[in-house]
Amino acid sequence: PNMQRRTLAAALLLLLLASGTAQELLQEVPLDMAPDAFDDEYQGCAGAMEAELPALNRSDMARNDIYAKAWAGAVAVLSERRRSGLRPRGLTVAQETALMAYTMQGPLYGDFNRAVRGAGTSRQHYRNTFHFKTLHFLLSRALQVLRDAQPRRCHRVYRGVSGLHFTAKPHSSVRFGHFTSCSLSPSDARRFGRDTFFSLETCHGALIHNFSYFPGEDEVLVPPSEVFQVTNVSHDSGSVFIELHSQGLNSSYNCEFLQGE
Repeated sequence: PNMQRRTLAAALLLLLLASGTAQELLQEVPLDMAPDAFDDEYQGCAGAMEAELPALNRSDMARNDIYAKAWAGAVAVLSERRRSGLRPRGLTVAQETALMAYTMQGPLYGDFNRAVRGAGTSRQHYRNTFHFKTLHFLLSRALQVLRDAQPRRCHRVYRGVSGLHFTAKPHSSVRFGHFTSCSLSPSDARRFGRDTFFSLETCHGALIHNFSYFPGEDEVLVPPSEVFQVTNVSHDSGSVFIELHSQGLNSSYNCEFLQGE
């Protein structure tokens, strides 16, 4: 029994040390204005962009296999839902397809958001290496249309993150710099992680659950260009809690695709 107890004690000690080390090893990510993000809001050029979409979408698909596969998967899911009589109103078929592709399980979500965070490094970088141009435009427009149709402009939403500790300076202005999924429900958000937990007021995000692959989740999608003030940062037993308040939009780019070389 003594041997068993010692073995158990050693195992518990290892477990405690491992969990402590895991906390210490969590990557720290500073929240800032995400200066390299591609943040186009397409103000005043939505119609001109729509006209470019068929050719642009073919070009993106030819250069981006992950996007092409996700788009095909989204088309299949939407056609199945329509056969069942499910067709929410308010968006174009292309906008619906973009939201479906974005919310489906698969590599698109992560790949796309990483690309958005760096695609604004330069005009050339966006033009030559960002092969998500169609998806970025369609998601941006879908959020604008849905937000304008909402009775409430601003929402209190929550976002749970696993494996990362975000750091932020109180009173500073920050952007996520990519499309950011949040939930109206704090308990739903906690299922995605508790290492960093955000409580934020968004006034440019929109409820997308009617168009999501997971319609049961009260998902609100926040655009890359929305600026927030950090109103509170606190720490509790290994978790970081950050509170954000919307300050509007800030875009370095507008209608960039139509600017020419």
